Amino acid sequence: MSEFESHIRQAASQGQGSTSSQTMKDKIADAGGEVRQRAGDALRASTDVARDKFKEAADAARDVAEGAADHFQDKAEQQQRSGADFLSRFAGNIRQAAHAFDSDAPFAARGINSAADYVEDVGEKVRNGTFGDLVDGASDFAKRQPAAFLGLSVLAGFAAIRFFKASGSKASSDGEGAS
Repeated sequence: MSEFESHIRQAASQGQGSTSSQTMKDKIADAGGEVRQRAGDALRASTDVARDKFKEAADAARDVAEGAADHFQDKAEQQQRSGADFLSRFAGNIRQAAHAFDSDAPFAARGINSAADYVEDVGEKVRNGTFGDLVDGASDFAKRQPAAFLGLSVLAGFAAIRFFKASGSKASSDGEGAS
């Protein structure tokens, strides 16, 4: 039996005897005050527990978000390295193409080698820089050298098409062998 109930019963039993109605009112008021006090204590305790649980949930959510961000950053860095490797190979292919012009058109060979140097520089920037740096650099180059930027874009498009065709034909030949 709770203290409140015992106070009520005590007040009721005393009310039947010689205790005045004022004394009973006082005891009931005291019991009500005690109930309010206990309710306030329970509310504060509940609030503290809820605050702690929300903090735990927020910490867990932050940990998950940080883990996801780390994962995405690792994937982005991996893609960045792959892109840099591709650009290095692409620069090598451009240099090989320039060698074909060495004897017949040395001026064209020098221009193609310059383009290969630029692609190689971009590859190093991709490997060592941030995405924002790359976008800013490409934008600046496009403003300074629009014709060269257009030419490199066309070359990159042809290289990408060749790469995808080569990847597709290899994948289809692998698939035929498995059937």
